[in-house]
Amino acid sequence: MSLGYAEKLSYIEDVGNVGMTEHFDPSHVLLEKIEQLAIMIKKSKHLVVFTGAGISTSCGIPDFRGPKGIWTLQREGKALPEASLPFHRAVPSLTHMALVELEKAGILKFVISQNVDGLHLRSGIPREKLSELHGNSFMETCPSCGTEYFRDFEVETIGLKETSRRCSDAKCGTRLKDTVLDWEDALPPKEMNPAEKHCKQADIVLCLGTSLQITPACNLPLKALRGGGQVVIVNLQKTPKDKNASLVIHGFSDKVIAGVMEHLNMQIPPFIRIDLFQIIVVHALSNDEKYVNWTLQVASTHAQKAALPFIKSVEVSFLDQEGFKPAILDKQPFRLKRRTAYTKAFEMVLNLNFGDGCGCSSLEVDVPIDFTSSTDGFNFDKDVIFQKLRDKAIVQSKCGQNAVIERRTILTPRSEITTYAVVTNVVHYSKAVPDSLTNGDHKKRKDSLTGTSSSRKRSKVSKGKSISKKV
Repeated sequence: MSLGYAEKLSYIEDVGNVGMTEHFDPSHVLLEKIEQLAIMIKKSKHLVVFTGAGISTSCGIPDFRGPKGIWTLQREGKALPEASLPFHRAVPSLTHMALVELEKAGILKFVISQNVDGLHLRSGIPREKLSELHGNSFMETCPSCGTEYFRDFEVETIGLKETSRRCSDAKCGTRLKDTVLDWEDALPPKEMNPAEKHCKQADIVLCLGTSLQITPACNLPLKALRGGGQVVIVNLQKTPKDKNASLVIHGFSDKVIAGVMEHLNMQIPPFIRIDLFQIIVVHALSNDEKYVNWTLQVASTHAQKAALPFIKSVEVSFLDQEGFKPAILDKQPFRLKRRTAYTKAFEMVLNLNFGDGCGCSSLEVDVPIDFTSSTDGFNFDKDVIFQKLRDKAIVQSKCGQNAVIERRTILTPRSEITTYAVVTNVVHYSKAVPDSLTNGDHKKRKDSLTGTSSSRKRSKVSKGKSISKKV
């Protein structure tokens, strides 16, 4: 994890009591408490979960007060841990995905998070059932119309400051702002009000991986007590709210939640990540109408100048080698300029090389070009396409599945823009809990994640209609 990320998160908890001692319940006690929690959840009518940094440590994101926490290491003068993956490629933990399943089953009513890593949204918790009290490092919002933009890259600012992008609504266009709070920022009512409402309604507030020391957020779970609800705390350190809890479990969140899911006889769904990119071809006819000057760009769908964080290079080749030179685009923006005869149709082959943290090494895309013919635009239902891709990825237990979800044309400058969706991660989780529990990170299996797997095969996008000269 980078120092920049540590600085971004440093406002989340006060710097007192860093390096708190970790406690572990004996195995037999832990098993009994897991069963007790499962019974409580099964009987619950309004379960609310309150999460902190501890549920993301198994994702490679350090906490603050643990032995390897950010503030603990800083206080000891030690270097911060090196990131095993880029922050934007962090994969949800078993706990994140178990919460998704509990929400889909109607058991979990609301999630309140102090984290800014965006993993609850990434995992599949509906936005309307989530309060992110301190913001989201991957979220921008429009201060005028309220539209939110969940990015695949880390937003460059904190403190509710303006970013370099604008609202995409043609009637708005207001400069966007980041959503991550700074020290002086109050908790936003948009997040705080529903969190308080659901805590008051809750019969159980389950606190996972939080030291419960940051005010006013730490007092939210206690609001359940006034209505006869109960508070359950799962954390490795003691918290100031332990005395108010009906049940306190000292253990790793992943192990505890895996055991709960086992008792409830519920499966933990795999995590399927789908990323988007655009292939843009801009072209103009020469004055003598014999040639076409064209530009190919592999671009982000998020903003015109946004980087593509999951693609590290693009190899361009041509099926008809005569008169065409291949190219390697290894710097963003990935852009290639060429000039060809107007009447010459050809086919490009793009090999997109993915970066660290993606479950497949590359994707091959065919781009047929014919400037003399027209291209029909379309816009498929993105949710339907995404679900089909997820289903295929689960069945095939690998990533690389892809589909075209939109094609549109622009008159000035003449351009064809095709949007693709591709599965870049497939992660399966094991909920098996042995009779003798050991304290360590709960394992998850990432299919073809290491970059050296022989099972990685290039996936080929089906050929679409040709790029046109005019509408």
